[in-house]
Amino acid sequence: MPLNKKTLAVLGAGISGLSAAYRFRKLCPDATLRVWDRRERTGGVLTTLHRDGYQIEQSADNFITTVPYLVSLCRELGIADELISTNPRFRRTYVVRKKNLYLLPDGFLMLAPSKMYPLAITPILSPSGKLRAALEYFIPPSQSDDDETMKSFVTRRLGREVFERLVEPLVSGVYAADMNQLSLMATLPRFREMERQHGSLIRAMRYQMKINKQAKSQSQESGARYSMFVTLRGGLSRIADTLAANLPNDAIQLNKYAEKLESFTEESGNLKWRITDQNGFAESYDAVIFATPSYETARLLTPTYQRLGGLLAGIEHSGTAIITLAFDASQVKKRLSGMGFVVPKIENSPILAGSFSSMKYEHRAPEGKQLIRVFAGGARSPEMADMSDEQLLPLVKKELRPLLKIDGEPELETVAHWQRTMPQYHLGHLERIREVNEITAKIPHLALAGNFLEGVGIPVCSLSGQNAAEQIVEKMRWKSLTST
Repeated sequence: MPLNKKTLAVLGAGISGLSAAYRFRKLCPDATLRVWDRRERTGGVLTTLHRDGYQIEQSADNFITTVPYLVSLCRELGIADELISTNPRFRRTYVVRKKNLYLLPDGFLMLAPSKMYPLAITPILSPSGKLRAALEYFIPPSQSDDDETMKSFVTRRLGREVFERLVEPLVSGVYAADMNQLSLMATLPRFREMERQHGSLIRAMRYQMKINKQAKSQSQESGARYSMFVTLRGGLSRIADTLAANLPNDAIQLNKYAEKLESFTEESGNLKWRITDQNGFAESYDAVIFATPSYETARLLTPTYQRLGGLLAGIEHSGTAIITLAFDASQVKKRLSGMGFVVPKIENSPILAGSFSSMKYEHRAPEGKQLIRVFAGGARSPEMADMSDEQLLPLVKKELRPLLKIDGEPELETVAHWQRTMPQYHLGHLERIREVNEITAKIPHLALAGNFLEGVGIPVCSLSGQNAAEQIVEKMRWKSLTST
């Protein structure tokens, strides 16, 4: 059967599923395509609200350009001219210490310092903590090839205080994870490679600075178009909306989800997939791409592929609540020169991190107003993702008022609850996903996409969807060749 006669179901209309559908449409423009999603809209967690002159992102609010796939997709979709970079005046981050905000030492990049002087003078660390960090230069590298937790690696190299006061809050802000279980090799493997190649993270960062100096100068001279982080002027929902608009009119099937999945073989010998929705209506497809959370995919696959389903079901997830508050600028008395702040676990705060959304991107609030986003929950406080707004808002505002010296109540407040949206990359995750990929590769006309595979960022999720579409087309082409 020609590929253009085939039918494909994509389960999930988040960025992964929409990217898969878009790519499949490009490769097989005349094939029948259906995208199922249990929600009333496309985009998954990507949600942009426009209210009273404010632009409110209710999940991710920008994406990184060092992973280039999403920028390339925006160009292909014709929306790259809407990309804008962060405000260059405020490209700094604060760290909370004893209920006060202090700027993150200049040059501290997630796990390691690239400059020693800012680390030496920061009030975030004690003198003994600074001394222990400086000794990293002389600590021999590990000779083991085994993976280790984020806490183990950073404490071994830079000491407990650097881990607790700097690394833990920075990494938690990205992965919403338990540092006692988070895998270094599944999240930030380049730091292990730096240790192996240079014997020291400090030595490696200094070397990197030297080789980057000329490249950075050239980049500035050529007027690079984008900074490291960008968003779309109309909001990140523009990406999902534009992807959906490029699909056939009947492709998107909202308020519809798979209750049951079965495979069967036609008389011709072709493998087919029968998907039954929540209303008991069954449809048959030649291929299926799962762009649903791993636990949802596991529920559907376990009856037929028990090992694969078990591997996927074993991936834990955390959830977060994102609270957005709008104030008149006169209400926020704290003078700010950064884009946001992170909160170490040892501060015993209900807040994971905060973002000064309208300082980060000026178009997000009317003139004279301040828009602030606060993150709560994660593996640190999982109950907060499920907490009612009536319980959550007073807790967050009570913590925020003295930190930012806020007077009065916000003029606007919204809460987005995202339960079980962040896969936890625990030790053993790489081996788990390696086996998942090996099993999936052997199943005809089936592919997986999503944030549990290669990474949690929007660009990586989009790429996983594109890769899934290409895998499906390759499998169908191979089947056609072998059948012939």
